[in-house]
Amino acid sequence: MGVWSATAVVTGEAISLGIFLTPAGMARSLGSPALLAAVWCGMALMTLAGALCFTELAVRNPHDGGEYLYLRRGFGRHAAFLYGWMAAVVMYPGVSAALCVGLVPYIQALVPISPVVTRFVPALLILAFGALNYFGTSFSRSVMNLLNWIKIPLLLALVGWALVSPHASLAHLASTPRPAGADPLGGAIAGAAISAFFCFGGWWEAGKIAGQVRNPARTLPIAFTTGVLIVTALYLLLSLAFVTVVPMGQITSDTAFVAKFGEALFGPAGARVLSACVIICVLGGLMVLNMAVPRVTHALARAEADTGPLAVFARLHPRFGTPANAVFLQTGMALLVLFVGAFDRILAFIIFSAVVFLALSAGTLFRTATPVRRWWYPAAPILFVAASAALALMLLMLQPGPALGGAAIVLAGLLARALLLRTNKNSSTVATALETET
Repeated sequence: MGVWSATAVVTGEAISLGIFLTPAGMARSLGSPALLAAVWCGMALMTLAGALCFTELAVRNPHDGGEYLYLRRGFGRHAAFLYGWMAAVVMYPGVSAALCVGLVPYIQALVPISPVVTRFVPALLILAFGALNYFGTSFSRSVMNLLNWIKIPLLLALVGWALVSPHASLAHLASTPRPAGADPLGGAIAGAAISAFFCFGGWWEAGKIAGQVRNPARTLPIAFTTGVLIVTALYLLLSLAFVTVVPMGQITSDTAFVAKFGEALFGPAGARVLSACVIICVLGGLMVLNMAVPRVTHALARAEADTGPLAVFARLHPRFGTPANAVFLQTGMALLVLFVGAFDRILAFIIFSAVVFLALSAGTLFRTATPVRRWWYPAAPILFVAASAALALMLLMLQPGPALGGAAIVLAGLLARALLLRTNKNSSTVATALETET
């Protein structure tokens, strides 16, 4: 992958379904355009600091695996395995299933589908993405590039049309007192910050496929910083466009907001136009997710075992060169999560642990054998770790049950590791080889 593809990975996962739903909930809770812009800018600053950290980590570890590699070298095998366990078996299958289910109403808005067929659409999408990533990186990369680069001019056109629309009014952006029934300010800001983080989520995925990148020392810094700046600009512009067309006082729910926005811009065809935009954005995000996650599983298996149950995921396909067995695991777990209907609960349970692992990954920069010599160090990792800690505390205060339950699910990975490795006798050779790579 060159700069074009690597940047598409950064933007692809971040720009997905959330951008069409999250701003409505944030605006309704905050009740002020200025507060809405402030939360987006604050999250953009945190994200840019994180992107600088993850750029350095990816350049120092130009192999597939991302956070798994960073945590292994910074905090040891157990911390890294817990991340890999969460990513491969719990979190990302849940995200994949949730996005596929979330796509169904938008597909139905474009194509009439019988209720019987509708039930199978999410599973078919999961299988299709699994097949794309099984049969080779080259074709899947081309599909990913197309989906993720077409969404940027599409969304910019949507913003432009909204701002010149007769329904748009800059008066809607004027600062007004928060309505009497608005949520308490502290809780509203905390909830909006969590929503914004979830909306930005995924920019770090490029590190997971660093082994597929040409000239990573040059390509990855450009991809991370350019990608994050593109995402930030699009989110601010889209939020601006949304509020100029639909005043904050008229926002009652996420879905009602999307319907009003589409109808105002495109009349009766609004639902179909916005549905097409959502489908393109979500498909691009799913493509990135299904490319990146199996490479975490492959890196974990390669480091942990050369025999035993885990070793099967360390193998590459002899013809296609893909982590085929890891792709099977990702696809199978997503189908399992889908069929038991647990995807919505998994997302609520895992976001706290995901924030913690991101902070720990950035914190490994303080534990490197070779000192970091960048203009932004140590300010960027300090800012990112502090902001992540604040987000984690917000999650603990607002959702203590899911946060602690998710932590328990992650810690269960220690038992899984012991069971999976009990028959392995020769893992140290592979692990040592991986740890000494630079």
